[in-house]
Amino acid sequence: MSALISSSTPPLNPTRFDGAAIAQDEVPLQSSVPLQTGTWVADYGLPSLAKRAVDWVGAAVGLTLLMPVVLLIAVLIRLESPGPVLFRQLRRGYRGQLFRLLKFRTMSVDAEQRLTDLEGSNESAGGVLFKLRDDPRVTRVGRVLRRYSLDELPQLINVLWGEMSLVGPRPLQLRDSDRLLALDPTGYARRLQAIPGLTGPWQVGGRSEVDYQGMVQLDLDYIENWSMLRDLWIICKTFFVVLLRRGAY
Repeated sequence: MSALISSSTPPLNPTRFDGAAIAQDEVPLQSSVPLQTGTWVADYGLPSLAKRAVDWVGAAVGLTLLMPVVLLIAVLIRLESPGPVLFRQLRRGYRGQLFRLLKFRTMSVDAEQRLTDLEGSNESAGGVLFKLRDDPRVTRVGRVLRRYSLDELPQLINVLWGEMSLVGPRPLQLRDSDRLLALDPTGYARRLQAIPGLTGPWQVGGRSEVDYQGMVQLDLDYIENWSMLRDLWIICKTFFVVLLRRGAY
């Protein structure tokens, strides 16, 4: 196992963002895997502390530099469609612990309720991930945000809280997580041994063009062969992938 770690600082309470600014997804938990409670600990010594330090500094600097972009996006979302600017959704994090992932809202406010009706149109091989190139729930502003992954910017807050890292396996929606558990319980469990990332090997390895089996293989290789240099390489490559819009829809 590599030196992938968690923060020794407990995540701050995300309820501070409740109200008109955020939409919640109260998806019921379906899988029977027990959740870890309490704070995360630094399991692997100095490398873990170094990774956490890079996460905190990178997220803080990123939010500061990108604040004008964040504010502009918020205004555009408000102008285009009714509903909150931010969307938060339950995801599985380190060792199965649930947390609320933050994103800019890119869909209509009833998107989660319409998901069942669209399952038959899922374009992702294996059906674990839900991917639909022309998803009718996505707004016009949302399509632009998704194309350049700008909808993910609020997750820098999750990184500051210690719920995510800048680099790691992407945290799955509960729907996707439960399906992966049913099809590949070993891969499912091993993915949860790393803190989920804002970007990761799947993002730079093809994203929507890679099926769930390829995603798991990329994530497990990352976990087993983690290094700080590899994290920096993935961060740099992410910028090129985003600019080229590879696998984004």
